[in-house]
Amino acid sequence: MNKMEIKFDALSQNESFARLAVSGFLLYKNPSVNDMEDIKMAVSEAVTNSIIHGYDNEGTVRIYCEIEDNDFMVEIEDYGKGIENIELARKPLYTTKPQEERSGMGFTIMEAFMDKVLVSSEKSKGTKITMYKELK
Repeated sequence: MNKMEIKFDALSQNESFARLAVSGFLLYKNPSVNDMEDIKMAVSEAVTNSIIHGYDNEGTVRIYCEIEDNDFMVEIEDYGKGIENIELARKPLYTTKPQEERSGMGFTIMEAFMDKVLVSSEKSKGTKITMYKELK
């Protein structure tokens, strides 16, 4: 098993760093272009959700990854507001910030690109998104 963990400030400019860090971690497995793009898209959405919806101002985002054989797992976690209603938040087009022209498609995109997406959240304590992908 191979593992990686990073923490960074919840700033929009760090979204691309998160995507690159996770894809760099995966490189030794020589994933298909499609798998790599799927994972990068899902990570981008999860990190963006943490930055935009997890905090009002400042905070921290944590990413933890594991690879065992061809099974990849990534957790994206924030320690912010939490999600009041996870089922509602997972519905397409739902957003807590319509004034910022958010599409409300983050969870839908994550679910489309990954094999499995789990969401756990506690009000005022944060949200953890755990995603799985079998590498081809």
